[in-house]
Amino acid sequence: MTIKVALAGAGAFGIKHLDGIKNIPDVEVVSLISRDLAKTQEVADKYGIKHVTTDLADSLAIKEVDAVILCTPTQMHASQSIACMEAGKHVQVEIPLCDILSEGQAVVNLQKQTGLVAMCGHTRRFNPSHQFVHKKIKAGEFNIQQMDVQTYFFRRTNMNALGQPRSWTDHLLWHHAAHTVDLFAYQAGSPIVKANAIQGPIHKDLGIAMDMSIQLKAANGAICTLSLSFNNDGPLGTFFRYIGDTATYIARYDDLVNGKEEKIDVSKVDVSMNGIELQDREFFAAIREGREPNASVAQVLPCYQVLHDLELQLNAG
Repeated sequence: MTIKVALAGAGAFGIKHLDGIKNIPDVEVVSLISRDLAKTQEVADKYGIKHVTTDLADSLAIKEVDAVILCTPTQMHASQSIACMEAGKHVQVEIPLCDILSEGQAVVNLQKQTGLVAMCGHTRRFNPSHQFVHKKIKAGEFNIQQMDVQTYFFRRTNMNALGQPRSWTDHLLWHHAAHTVDLFAYQAGSPIVKANAIQGPIHKDLGIAMDMSIQLKAANGAICTLSLSFNNDGPLGTFFRYIGDTATYIARYDDLVNGKEEKIDVSKVDVSMNGIELQDREFFAAIREGREPNASVAQVLPCYQVLHDLELQLNAG
């Protein structure tokens, strides 16, 4: 059976999903949704997608669509996830699930009612570098004492990963911190019981903090320090240092080295080196097998509870 997919959001991340899906058998993107019809048509033509629209409802009305991938602005994620499930479609929503906790909870509640597959794009769970560490943990060969993480961009204007103007404003806490908050609890195998945050000045035009520092502690005693910035004029991305009881690992996207910067081969960890493709493979496998996916909305909701608590703390401060 070919799984028929509608993809919403033909920007930088939507294209990453389209490139990943090309490598997955028996999956076809049949509908593409984005706000600029001409640009959307251009992407659709490149990937051989027949149906193009600016309205998600048009795609949800297509009977043959089995599943939807949402790569839309953060503020739309929860409501669109709900619309997909109400239309009887499985849904994968890009990170973050929400930027208001109650909306994320509503998505989880509806998933439980419908039994549909609902997954959030917490890609770090799928990157081969982090999978390598996770397998060591599951085998009892490595336990995290501390994670030290840097998430750095140079983004003083509202541009996306392709250097194009965004129609919405990105957020260090609700988007970029979500990756690490979820990954820390996932890798530690223990819920976060203590969290603290401070932030730098609010940008006069964007209305967001451009620098942030977060501390986390898991129930099992593991700790995490996360530094985030939109002001960093240097190497961009997120860099993870795992300090454990038997080793130190440094993960830079899909590359992994030990504490002495000696390269570790992660090419055989999974069927691909592309974290987005692996994430999509899990989504489609869960649909075929009728099971809960890794990074289901229910599994990642505790991350958003932590972000909510941190937001209250920052607002009070």
